[in-house]
Amino acid sequence: MGKYVELNESNFADIVSKGVVLVDFWAVWCGPCQMIAPIIEELAEEYEGKAVIAKVNVDEARELSAHFEIRSIPTILFFKDGQPVDSLVGVVPKNILSQKLDALIG
Repeated sequence: MGKYVELNESNFADIVSKGVVLVDFWAVWCGPCQMIAPIIEELAEEYEGKAVIAKVNVDEARELSAHFEIRSIPTILFFKDGQPVDSLVGVVPKNILSQKLDALIG
């Protein structure tokens, strides 16, 4: 069973450096973040072995949030081989996230 990866300042660069990574910037107190959480968990299972699905708690990883200029959450960033290549803000339907992942995986 696939599970998303919790990212923080210490493991972020290493995790996003290879392949396709979806990163969900979220917070415990954020209602829309709670709405999208089950979708993120489903994607982690469905894309196991193909892409990394990860989450960053903006309250615990303030430096990361500032570095990527996260202004509203949830914000989802897509990385390919360490580079941010796409982003979405707000609650996004699962099929949109899947389409973006599939395009990046090729």
